[in-house]
Amino acid sequence: MVGYEAKILPPKELQLRLKYESNIVFTNGVFDILHRGHVTYLAHTKERFGGKLVVALNTDNSVKLLNKGDARPYNNLQDRMAVVAALESVDYVTYFDESTPYELIELLKPQTIVKGGDYDMSKLPESELVKSWGGQAIAVPFEHNRSTTKLVEKIRNSN
Repeated sequence: MVGYEAKILPPKELQLRLKYESNIVFTNGVFDILHRGHVTYLAHTKERFGGKLVVALNTDNSVKLLNKGDARPYNNLQDRMAVVAALESVDYVTYFDESTPYELIELLKPQTIVKGGDYDMSKLPESELVKSWGGQAIAVPFEHNRSTTKLVEKIRNSN
């Protein structure tokens, strides 16, 4: 096991690890093909909110529920988690198998949940959940106008 892989924990183990942490910051996504937009988003989230940054990835089955296309994810869960765990800004990586991380957020009880700027936080059930224990739900603006979907389209159109 490479050092950064120690950051990857199943949900129940992560819950125990975070039991006495006072500032847990949570975000989630597919993180299928890591690009500058992802890296900047995670680094800014860590810088802005501090604490322990937990990144939860959709399982391969969960990605299928998101209508991202039959070929997605391109990288399997283990590979995606390893790449995200290697980032300096990330403290822990875990996963969830549902279409949303609601149950995982309920388990970990973060003080802050963060999503990319294209989300209306008032429409996410996770927002109300985290607010129920005094937490906050914040959308962080995107930088660099990058997305995995755009990257895949660019690759497909280059043939």
